[in-house]
Amino acid sequence: MLIRRPELAAALLAAAQIADRDVIAAFVADAATQPAPNPFPQTSAGAVRQVWRQRAAEFQSFDIQAAGLACLLAVVSEMRVDAVLVQEILRAGPHTANVFHRGDDCQIVGAVLYGKPGCALPAVPVPRVRRRGSILRTRIPADQLDLFA
Repeated sequence: MLIRRPELAAALLAAAQIADRDVIAAFVADAATQPAPNPFPQTSAGAVRQVWRQRAAEFQSFDIQAAGLACLLAVVSEMRVDAVLVQEILRAGPHTANVFHRGDDCQIVGAVLYGKPGCALPAVPVPRVRRRGSILRTRIPADQLDLFA
């Protein structure tokens, strides 16, 4: 893996062109997510376009949920076919994330998070927000609320 997971997750969150960037970034940042074998990390926009168009069809056929796929295809279809990209592959359990960036500057081009057939995407933990009033509330005895006494 060329880029450490925390930096990759931060770069994903900054990638405004990816609609599902929060889900993918949370997956990448999770401690259970680890780099997967990647014998050919350097690729091209043309190869990414061809491979992921095929995978999009396969995902639809096999009922595989994916986040970020439409955004990746939209971006690479606008790029020159010979534009150099670097691919990072990360896995945890039944899920895999493929993240594509331009190289040293970690400018994220796109990313796809997917699971095995029939497997839902991981849920993003939602931070609990405390309401101001919930801490200050006190229980009022029921006899004070009896309007018909």
